[in-house]
Amino acid sequence: MKKLTKFLSYCILLPGCIFFLSIPARSQGFLHAEGKKMVDGNGKEVLLKGVGLGGWMLQEPYMLKLSGVAVNQQDIRTKIAALIGEARTKAFYNAWLKDGMEKADVDSLKAWGFNSIRLPIHYDLFTLPVDKEPIPGKNTWLKKGFELTDSLLKWCTEDHIYLILDLHAAPGGQGHDLPIADRDSTKPSLWQSKADRDKTIALWKKLAERYKDDEWIGGYDLLNEPNWSFEHPLDKNDHGTKDTGNAPLRKLLIHITKAIRTVDKNHLIFIEGNGWANNYNGILPPWDNNMCVSFHKYWNKNDVASIQKYLDIRNQYHVPLWLGESGENNDQWYRDAIQLMETQDIGWSWWPLKKIGTNCPFEVKMPAGFEHIIQYWKGEAPKPSADEAFKTLMQLAENYKTKNLVVNEGVLDALFGRRMSR
Repeated sequence: MKKLTKFLSYCILLPGCIFFLSIPARSQGFLHAEGKKMVDGNGKEVLLKGVGLGGWMLQEPYMLKLSGVAVNQQDIRTKIAALIGEARTKAFYNAWLKDGMEKADVDSLKAWGFNSIRLPIHYDLFTLPVDKEPIPGKNTWLKKGFELTDSLLKWCTEDHIYLILDLHAAPGGQGHDLPIADRDSTKPSLWQSKADRDKTIALWKKLAERYKDDEWIGGYDLLNEPNWSFEHPLDKNDHGTKDTGNAPLRKLLIHITKAIRTVDKNHLIFIEGNGWANNYNGILPPWDNNMCVSFHKYWNKNDVASIQKYLDIRNQYHVPLWLGESGENNDQWYRDAIQLMETQDIGWSWWPLKKIGTNCPFEVKMPAGFEHIIQYWKGEAPKPSADEAFKTLMQLAENYKTKNLVVNEGVLDALFGRRMSR
């Protein structure tokens, strides 16, 4: 492992990196489906090799070593506010969002060979929750999320990297897995609230209006990992993995697509099945001629049998496949999974880019004092002072900056099947 600043300094000296950093963005046309393949505007096949930005717009507790300590991002924020106050909490999250993704992050991904980024969106950076709207039924649009996305898209355009928008946290939340969508389980879910579904549709139309002409937007991943049983909706342990119909999910995805197509005829639509993007019963056939089926793969064998049902979908409906999310394992598993995907002509997106941990591309160092905060939240240590806690949390945000990351070269070597010269 090495500091990312050293890695970037090395990359800038490479002729290939000088090339991609210096030339203007060239037009490739819109990424789209052509039969079973993804192709660019020139008809050239594109095999996506990407990474997801988990932890930036949406913090999942495990990425901060908070599993069992906090339920979801709302819980994390509540705990932080109780520790340092609301004003300092806002300062921390402003720093987190400002510095959590920089141009240097995108440059480093390009240098390694990634050609795409999946951006997990939290809806509350773009619009207010339904129950906080000043006028019921009317959507308030917030600048923060759009501005962050605009900046990231600019860097992706400069580096010729596709940016795929992924609604990771939908209004109301799309399942019983609370951290994934930052869901408040005391309120109606996406599936129990028409107002939340209407807001979801409106958000996608707003995004499509804004980005309809941007060729380096790779597409729209409509709803991340639905995990809700429509057959047993009150069973919090049933995440829809065995549902046989999934009609409400299909209906919502169709409505979102129709709203997008009123303003954007160009971009690729990615759809995910129920049961964390793996149950497609009743969701197909496709309803749009520019659509890709996305599945997620974790902790199972890397053999053809493990993905045969998706290969069958591709053959039956003549649509491209995309491994929209995978990771959280060891380097050998990564190497085997990538080999499986690429031999089957399936693009991929790894998860996540960075966290406190060593099995993702970039490691975030845990600042001194953060373990004390965790132990306090567990009830195993005295409460730190507000000043001490704020200093620690701001250092955590600082550690997410590119210059302070540590490169896990073994992960990157496994993903790309090579070792970079030292």
